[in-house]
Amino acid sequence: MITQLKSKRSWLLLLFLMPGIKTYATGPVVKPDSLLQKAYILNIMHRVADWQINDWNTNGFKHAKVDWTNAACYTGIYALGSIKNNEKYLTTLVNIGNDLGWNTGRDRFMADDYCIGQTYSLLYTKYKDKKMIAPFTLLADSIVNKQHDEPLEWKNHIASREWAWCDALFMGPTALSYLSTATSNPQYLDTAAKLWWKTTDYLYDPAEHLYFRDGSYLDKKEKNGKKVFWARGNGWVLAGLVRVMENMPANYPDKKKFEKLYRDMAARVASLQQPDGSWHASLLDPESYPVKETSGTGFYCYALLWGLNHGLLDNKTYWPVVKKAWAALATSVHADGMLGYVQRIGASPDAVTENSTEVYGVGAFLLTGTQLYQYLNTHPVAAKN
Repeated sequence: MITQLKSKRSWLLLLFLMPGIKTYATGPVVKPDSLLQKAYILNIMHRVADWQINDWNTNGFKHAKVDWTNAACYTGIYALGSIKNNEKYLTTLVNIGNDLGWNTGRDRFMADDYCIGQTYSLLYTKYKDKKMIAPFTLLADSIVNKQHDEPLEWKNHIASREWAWCDALFMGPTALSYLSTATSNPQYLDTAAKLWWKTTDYLYDPAEHLYFRDGSYLDKKEKNGKKVFWARGNGWVLAGLVRVMENMPANYPDKKKFEKLYRDMAARVASLQQPDGSWHASLLDPESYPVKETSGTGFYCYALLWGLNHGLLDNKTYWPVVKKAWAALATSVHADGMLGYVQRIGASPDAVTENSTEVYGVGAFLLTGTQLYQYLNTHPVAAKN
């Protein structure tokens, strides 16, 4: 059930009495209003981004620079870098692009390997340097011209050819959609939409308004007997959904259909929020994974804030949800800027700890913070409610 925090006292109860909440970011005492101050939001985003970039610079990239894990992180770094006076973060991304020769991964038609294309397209839109999208444009043309006529059963390495797993909906259609905007070529967006619905027809459960991770999960059950719906997996979908919609013209033929899917998923996700403000690794069996999980929580909070910022969700219902989610996220940041409680790489619900972190969790956190910063620019009174 969606509940609303009605007072500062409620915020204090949320922060200090909820299980699993620790206040790494702000010390032993947190003033509830400070979490929603723009200066605080910008500061904590800086700390998280700087920790991640320093970790890359000091310890090297744990995954290849072109890898989907880092590509998801780049989306958040780009969002932060787009805020005025934060251009240094864009410079970091340009340097990475130059190091990669603006190429995508080796597995040409696997969505993971061209997830980075969305950041290339965003950087091109800003700097108008054609080298930034030249290699990806050639790949995208071949994706547009591909038949895409294989069934999506999870076998025969299908992920190398089709969007056969729900995570792909953050990786593939987003890359094509941002390229469509960057080049004013509607073919890329049309292909993204067509293939989105192909994946949805196979993996979306219309009764639950959630996506199975892939075909191998269609008949699996959690310990409590309910269906297996992975929090981050559906986070990939909901975040990917808003990033595709962000590139749709107002009169796009499928726009209303995408918006209905978004509202249905948003309502379902909001109804599954846990008392600690987060979403646990398993959406329908949170008791088996009793600790908050920040990558799924981050992607949900980002996508819901995007809906508030674009007038697709009503403030009375969803602002309390994102406010609680942001508290769960912000209090997961360690004193040095490391984001904790991020589930490791996987395909299903798994355990997390306060010290587990990953780059895609950082990306989700920065996407969320940027949307929250934007929301408070247009709804300044919200910080006090």
